[in-house]
Amino acid sequence: MNHLAATAAPASNRFRFWSPTLRQRRARDVWRLAGLATVLALTPAVTAAERAARPNVVFIAIDDQNDWIGHMGGHPMAKTPHIDRLAARGTAMLNAHCNAPLCNPSRTSLLLSLRPTTTGIYGLSPWFRTLPEWKDRVSLPQHFKAHGYRTLSVGKIYHGGPGGPGTGGKAKGKKQAVATEAPEFDILGPNPGIGARPPKKLIPPTPMGDHPLMDWGVFPHNDEDKGDYQVASWAVDQIKRAPKDQPFFLAAGFFLPHVPCYATQKWFDLYPDDDSVLPKIKVDDRTDTPRFSWYLHWNLPEPRLKWVQENNQWRNLVRSYLACTSFVDAQVGRIMTALEEAGLADQTVVVLWGDHGWHLGEKGITGKNTLWDDGTRVPLVFAGPGVARGGRSLQPADLLDIYPTLADLCGLPPRSDLEGISLAPQLRNPQARRERPAITSHNQGNHGIRSERWRYIRYADGTEELYDHLSDPDEWKNLAGDPAFAAVIAEHKKWLPKIDRPPAPNSASRVLTYDRATDEAVWEGQKVRRNDPIPQ
Repeated sequence: MNHLAATAAPASNRFRFWSPTLRQRRARDVWRLAGLATVLALTPAVTAAERAARPNVVFIAIDDQNDWIGHMGGHPMAKTPHIDRLAARGTAMLNAHCNAPLCNPSRTSLLLSLRPTTTGIYGLSPWFRTLPEWKDRVSLPQHFKAHGYRTLSVGKIYHGGPGGPGTGGKAKGKKQAVATEAPEFDILGPNPGIGARPPKKLIPPTPMGDHPLMDWGVFPHNDEDKGDYQVASWAVDQIKRAPKDQPFFLAAGFFLPHVPCYATQKWFDLYPDDDSVLPKIKVDDRTDTPRFSWYLHWNLPEPRLKWVQENNQWRNLVRSYLACTSFVDAQVGRIMTALEEAGLADQTVVVLWGDHGWHLGEKGITGKNTLWDDGTRVPLVFAGPGVARGGRSLQPADLLDIYPTLADLCGLPPRSDLEGISLAPQLRNPQARRERPAITSHNQGNHGIRSERWRYIRYADGTEELYDHLSDPDEWKNLAGDPAFAAVIAEHKKWLPKIDRPPAPNSASRVLTYDRATDEAVWEGQKVRRNDPIPQ
C-alpha cells in the first residue's frame, strides 16, 4: 500500500475496467431499485450526520511565540485575554514543544507529522517539495482536502508563505510554491508579512551582520497598517462568506512577535517602562552548559544578552515582544468573534500554536535555536467539538501531534504514516497520561527530551544536560554530571530518535554538522574548533 497517497477506499478490481458510461448506468439502476421515496427520506439524515462528523477547522499559527501567554505563566505580565478565553472554552496543552526550534523545520514537521530527523530538514532551506522523497507527501491540509474540505490559507503557514515559499504576495495570493498535482490549499490569501515599517531602523547596528530584521520599538503607524491585521481581516471575511454545504479548513498565520517587533503605542503602553518587565536570568547561567550548546546558535543575527544590556535595548526588546504578542492576541480575538457571529463556534475545531520559543535574555542570548524550554515551549490550545472545556494538561505534547489530532477530532480516516500521536485522549480528559515525551531536534545529533518532570539534552559530541522542572523550572542547574541521576538520564535516552539523518540536499541557513573523528563542527559552512572564541 502506498502510504504517501491520500487515504481513500480502494476500488474493487471488478470495476477497474468499466467505462464511465457503464459505471453511471449501474449507479442509476441502484438508485432506481432503492426507490425514490427511500432516497428522499435518507438523504437529509445522511447529510446531517456527515456534517456533524465534519466540523470546520480554524488553524492559527503564531511565529516565534514563546510561552509568554497569560494562561501559560511564562511571563507574569503577559496580557493575552483572547487566547486565554479560547483556552478557557477548550483545553490547553501546557507542556507542548516544537519538534525543531526554527521556522522551516518546525512547520514542515507539523504539517507532515514527521520529525526533522526523518526528513533531514533542519535549516531555513530546502522547501520539502523540492526533495524527491517528500515531493508527493500528503500534508495536513491536503488530507482534509481529500476528505471533502474546502481549504484556505493566509499569512505565514509554511515557511515563506500561506502555501509555501513565494506564495501569497502582499495583496493577492494565487501562486503555488512548486507545481504539483495537489496544491497545498484550494485558496491562498495574501502574505503581507511585516506591514508598515519605519524609514530607518530604530535600534543601533547589531553585531554578527546587522541584519535588517533585527529591530524593535515604537514608531507612528496604525494597527490597520500591520500585516497581521490584514491576515485577520482576510480570515474574518472568509468565515463570513463560507459556504454552508461544505466544511472548511482555514489556516491563518501571524508574523509577529517575530522580529522586527514593531508595536503601536497603545500596545507598548500595556507594559511598564521599568526593569520589572525583564525576565529572570542567572548571570553565570552558561558555566554548567556544554560548549557544544553554543554551536547551535554560533553566529546568528539575534544579539546576545550582553549587547542588548550594553546598548540599553533589553527592556525595549522585552516590551516590544510583549506588545506584539498582545496585538496578535487581539487579531485572534477578531477571528473568534467572526466565528461566533457566523454561528459557527460550536461546530468548529480551533487549534492555536506557536512554531517555537524565543529567548529574551535567558541563557545569555536572544532568539531561538536552542533545546531548552525557552526555545521549545509553545502555546498549543484546542477548542470545539470533542474538546473538554477549561482543560489543562501537563502531559508532554509535540507539534507533530496536531495532524493526527485534527484528523481524529474531525472523524477523518487515520493515516498510518504519521509520526505524531493523537492528543484526543488528553483533550477529552486532560488528566489522561502519555508515555511518550516531547522530542525536539536541532540539526543531526542534537536532541532535547522533555517529559512531565525532566528535560534531558544530548548534543552531537555526546555532552549532556539534565534539569528537574519540579525544583528548577528556570533550568539553572545542570544535573547531568551527578551520578545520582544516571537512571533518569538512561530512561530519557531511550527516546532519542532512532532515525537521525544528516541534512537534506540543498540545506542552508542555521545548519550545523559535526565530525566526531576530527571533533570539528561546521556552522553554515565555517569550521568551528574547540578553542575558537564564542562570537558576541
